[in-house]
Amino acid sequence: MEAIAVMTSGGDSPGMNAAARAVVRTALYEGVNVYGIHNGYKGMIKGDIQKLDSRSVSDLIQRGGTFLGTARSKEFQTPEGRQKAFNNLKEHNIDGLVIIGGDGSLRGGAAMSMEFGIPIVGLPGTIDNDVWGTDYTIGADTAANTILEAINKLRDTASAHRRIIAVEVMGRKSGWLAMTTGIAGGAEYILVPEVKFDLDEMCHELRESYDRGKRYSIIVVAEGACDAIGLGTVVEEKTGIDTRVSVLGYIQRGGSPTVEDRMKASMIGEKAALALLSGVTNKVYGFDSGKVVAIDLFDAVNNKKTLDPELVRLARVLA
Repeated sequence: MEAIAVMTSGGDSPGMNAAARAVVRTALYEGVNVYGIHNGYKGMIKGDIQKLDSRSVSDLIQRGGTFLGTARSKEFQTPEGRQKAFNNLKEHNIDGLVIIGGDGSLRGGAAMSMEFGIPIVGLPGTIDNDVWGTDYTIGADTAANTILEAINKLRDTASAHRRIIAVEVMGRKSGWLAMTTGIAGGAEYILVPEVKFDLDEMCHELRESYDRGKRYSIIVVAEGACDAIGLGTVVEEKTGIDTRVSVLGYIQRGGSPTVEDRMKASMIGEKAALALLSGVTNKVYGFDSGKVVAIDLFDAVNNKKTLDPELVRLARVLA
């Protein structure tokens, strides 16, 4: 290959910079030119493509976000948009592409591979940890630690006022963030899209626990499970207990990546670059039980990752 390109797409996640850095420096070490595509598929369509060198990715590994930028593109969802994007890649003599992003971003790569035959390797970059075939996605660990820090602080004020506090975290379709941080944060209830809950029963149990002297309760709510603000209103009405809601929002996406996110992003970034240069295509690199694994790209985008039932069981036992 004469040149490869790397891009970040979809929602930003801490560790994307570490992954892109690893791709760039690995390719350069192997004597191959590297280009960075700015602002995801939107930038690919506009031709916002820049040649990178080793210094282009210096002073980045500790930074959250993505130096390449990211955006969502409706135009890329059309055949005409994808044709424009492919033409811009060929104009720069780009022979292969590393895509760092979530399910939608990888799905876009699969479409390009099928339509134009360009070699594609994906890296799962999403704080939701919802890409099929891998235990880990870039940014999930940092986001979970950010949420856990918030839960720890909210517990202090909840205890001081004998309140119930509902904490809304990201996860429209996946409850991994809510479930793991809820367990780690000692939440009494964890509401996720994958598991039905009985609001009346929960409120009855909350009232009983306060009657027995409990000082506070934490409810962690994935945004896809229900409206946390509406939930807080109903809980206060049904229990008579002062209830507050904290919506963490985009703070979950930011921050300096953890050691895990820096290390694992670097490991699979190197694997992605080497694979592409070796002629491998249509793979996503992730982790299975701590080991780097290659997942078929089309399997990754056509299967739905499910929430580990052991986490659901553990949450019930420890509540």
